[in-house]
Amino acid sequence: MRRVLVLALLALALPIAAWADGIDITNEFGTVAISAINGGLGTIGVTTITSKGSQLTQWNSTTGHLGTLSFATGALTSGTVSGGGTFAGGGYFDIVGVGTWANQLTGGKCGHGCSLFTGSFVGPVTWTLLSSTKQESSFELSGTITGTLWNERMVSGTTNQYINILSRGQLTQGIGHVEMGNSHLNVPEPGTLGLLGTGLVGIAGMFRRKMTRA
Repeated sequence: MRRVLVLALLALALPIAAWADGIDITNEFGTVAISAINGGLGTIGVTTITSKGSQLTQWNSTTGHLGTLSFATGALTSGTVSGGGTFAGGGYFDIVGVGTWANQLTGGKCGHGCSLFTGSFVGPVTWTLLSSTKQESSFELSGTITGTLWNERMVSGTTNQYINILSRGQLTQGIGHVEMGNSHLNVPEPGTLGLLGTGLVGIAGMFRRKMTRA
């Protein structure tokens, strides 16, 4: 009876643990390209924001030079680059790990890089002007991301990327710089562990009936 009770409590606790668990990610530095396709910079429907190779500096409790984080939004759908607006989803959001820690995490050989997360934005993506002076403008790029971990588990989460454009000249050229980014991936998925918990309750019930009949 006691074993059945323990299994039942574990099954009920699993979905709660699923919501609590996750991966916290920090990236720093790297450049941003604000590109216009067949139109002027800031034109609705043609402008995207791309960052390649921002430095991955934290993956949960592990810190250091861990790899790279790269992302690109969909097209600008409202507002302007200089004043803030909204981008469409799509694009990509990719994280690559390198070195011994990535080997241990994935079970692979990550000397030249292992894909830790491969995903994209789920629109809308918000582009918010935080402050602006003659010398510098600061923006926050925030949105929902979804994709696949190295172990093929589907996950979703959020990201906030803080980007500086140092002068109006850089804005005109479409050049920015990542100051820092904070992302969180929700893993494992609550639905998956909820089903596991239900299965454990069923197994416990079957085990109890067999013990009673014996």
